[in-house]
Amino acid sequence: MARKKTEHKAERLESIRDAHNAEKGGRTTRMEDYLEVIYELIQHKGYATTVDISSYLNVSSPSVTKMLQRLSESGHVNYEKYRGITLTDSGVAVAKSMHDRHGVLAEFLMMIGVDEDTANRDAEGIEHHLHPETLKKLEEFVKLAKSQGLAR
Repeated sequence: MARKKTEHKAERLESIRDAHNAEKGGRTTRMEDYLEVIYELIQHKGYATTVDISSYLNVSSPSVTKMLQRLSESGHVNYEKYRGITLTDSGVAVAKSMHDRHGVLAEFLMMIGVDEDTANRDAEGIEHHLHPETLKKLEEFVKLAKSQGLAR
């Protein structure tokens, strides 16, 4: 019995390590947050500014500028100081993926009775760490539940 517990703990540690080291194309969770906020701002207002990003992410303007430079170097945004911010095709792809993940997760959480505000907050935390196959299964479940009238 003690041996099984030890093996389970070792497997759990490996799973934590693997999740932490999962390859996301060199992106960090924070980078994904920035891309998603830029995407949402552009969808909502038609443009994104460092002041808006700073406000939404509750970070300083110099932090935003530093991250925008990193995102520019990684090919996710076009950023020139005082000129504006646009997403590249790869930036749009990442941001749209995060947006879609968030939507599926929030919808699932609301289906099981979580209120909308809590569902959105929780989805924001979960969306970065979900395996693509798990997300696919959640999406299939949500579609099935909707088609059978089990969800709104």
